[in-house]
Amino acid sequence: MTVGSTAPSPQPTFSDDEPRGYYYPSNHKRAMWQLILGIGMAAILILSLVIICSVKRGYHAILWGKKDAMNDRNSAEEMIKNYGSIAPKRYTYSEVKKLTNSFRDKVGQGGFGVVYKGKLPDSDGRIVAVKVLSEAKGNGEEFINEVASISRTSHVNIVNLLGFCYERNKRALIYEFVSNGSLDKFIYDEGTSVTNCHLDSRTMFQIAVGVARGLEYLHRGCRTRIVHFDIKPHNILLDEDLYPKISDFGLVKLCKTKESIVSMTGMRGTTGFIAPEVFSRNFGAVSHKSDVYSYGMLILEMVGGRKNFQSGASHTSQIYFPHWIYNKMQQEESLVNTFGDITDVEEDTIKKMTIVSVWCIQTNPSDRPSMAKVIEMLEGTLLSLQFPPKPFLDSPTRSP
Repeated sequence: MTVGSTAPSPQPTFSDDEPRGYYYPSNHKRAMWQLILGIGMAAILILSLVIICSVKRGYHAILWGKKDAMNDRNSAEEMIKNYGSIAPKRYTYSEVKKLTNSFRDKVGQGGFGVVYKGKLPDSDGRIVAVKVLSEAKGNGEEFINEVASISRTSHVNIVNLLGFCYERNKRALIYEFVSNGSLDKFIYDEGTSVTNCHLDSRTMFQIAVGVARGLEYLHRGCRTRIVHFDIKPHNILLDEDLYPKISDFGLVKLCKTKESIVSMTGMRGTTGFIAPEVFSRNFGAVSHKSDVYSYGMLILEMVGGRKNFQSGASHTSQIYFPHWIYNKMQQEESLVNTFGDITDVEEDTIKKMTIVSVWCIQTNPSDRPSMAKVIEMLEGTLLSLQFPPKPFLDSPTRSP
């Protein structure tokens, strides 16, 4: 090296464990931030597209829902016009609220709505029962068709439909008021002010014949055959003279008079009164004979003064009343110990109702009598009745 020359600056050295980019940290950070920013922008874009699609789909669903509801209302309104004078009087929801005094006097409740006592705004102020439907099942066209069909029924043993309310999702039915309430109170509610005594055999027979006539009318007397599907004590109303009226047509099925088989899906009715073929088609086709089965179970509960299935019975043999009473009659035992101090005429009446009821609850629908035959059997003599076979179902379906 000569004097006065400039010494070259030392070159950096790299060990094997030092990365070559050690002197360029800014490039590494910039790349990382660009990657994070790109991923974030892509995520925001995807999320935005999902939100836009969801909002658009929801808007179309609401739009189509409104169109369907509007078509439903228009169709129902058109049906009301077509029925004309056949349809019962139509009330607005505000009128229903007014005639029930803002739904103040609740007199009952069922699976299809709450019943209130009301008064019509006419000159005589007629007392009515107003059933406000809890939920609008089916479309408006079906509701109006059902209302018009029921309003065309006219029978002393069918409750009279006086009017209805159809206002968007608010629907109500206005019936004649039946003063003594439902049959179940007379069977189960012992010691109450209204039902402080058990029904005597004459009254029970009067109720049995009345309900049978009402059902026979629904099955054969109407222009359209009506199958009720929910015959039970709760749906049998009693007037001031304890004559029965069939009520609550929330589960009815309509079919042409010449048809006997009813097409339907699912199960209808109340546990303990449902015919076997309704909950399993293996037992046969569903038809008006399904009402016959329910009728038989109803009469047996009325005769027994208790539910047909009673787990708290004192003896195991008494748990299922239809089998217990059947065995007593089959062995020709006296019913005096069961029903107290009764006359021979009263005992014969009870036996007659029981025999007819057991025929009605035969497992095979074809083995059950029609309601016309039931009336004939009830009004005939006890000796003319053939003793029925024992139904092979041991007990009704239990509630969960």
